[in-house]
Amino acid sequence: MIDIDETVFEAEVIRASHATAVLVDFWAPWCGPCQALGPLLERLEQSYDGRFRLVKVNSDVSPGVAARYGVRGIPNVIAFVDGEPVDRFVGALPENEIRAFIDRAIPDAAERQRRNAANLAGAGRIEEAAAALRAAIELNPANESAHLDLAELLLERMPPPVEAERLSQAEEALEAVGRAARESRWHGLAMRLSSLRGAASLPPVAQLLSRVAAEPSDLGARGQLAQAHIAQRQLPQALEQLLEIVARGRGETREAARLQIVAVLQLLADQPQIASDYRRRLALLLHR
Repeated sequence: MIDIDETVFEAEVIRASHATAVLVDFWAPWCGPCQALGPLLERLEQSYDGRFRLVKVNSDVSPGVAARYGVRGIPNVIAFVDGEPVDRFVGALPENEIRAFIDRAIPDAAERQRRNAANLAGAGRIEEAAAALRAAIELNPANESAHLDLAELLLERMPPPVEAERLSQAEEALEAVGRAARESRWHGLAMRLSSLRGAASLPPVAQLLSRVAAEPSDLGARGQLAQAHIAQRQLPQALEQLLEIVARGRGETREAARLQIVAVLQLLADQPQIASDYRRRLALLLHR
């Protein structure tokens, strides 16, 4: 436990919470319930063995930071994770309710491994990130975000070639995600997996380009060309072909291309401007 004021709040809470969750106890010396809650929080900090760090802020001394986070009554405890307030409680709650609050707000061991994997991947340490994600899954097989992160790492981040074993591991990770959680990100990765698996049976890209140039209405060739581009992660080129299919196609062919575009856009999450441009072009085609 440490006492701080608003001059070091950014360092001791916001930045620190990217490494370890931080519970901030807003209190004041004149507040009777604060005197009861403080020692209990300190004891819980010890019993949770490093899962969070406790920071105390005297709201009389640091009114600015208290106002910034809407502290109107004390004691007021806010949990910070990854630089953001994620939950709070007001008043001197009993220990069992505070434990429930901590367990709800603060990442468990599996989630900490998943977040560590994200940091490792961001630093280019891809194999270590994959190991951390596998550790997260072993700790909590129900952590669907860890399964999705692992699939994305295997399909998107690891260097080529993408071997059959890696594809099988990615498929296993995607299959572990429950159907209720299979939203846009899952569909984008599933399409990427399908494209990588099918790439070996496709005609050469040069041949497909020749077919499209000779017959622009050859939607089959355009579809195969889009799949080849997706497999090579040439996503704008794939989207160009799929937009042509939407523009020229009818019925199920058009709808299938639209769904593929939606899935590809999920793979462009790190390029929001490009994704936005293609989303706008798709909307114009669908409403013309």
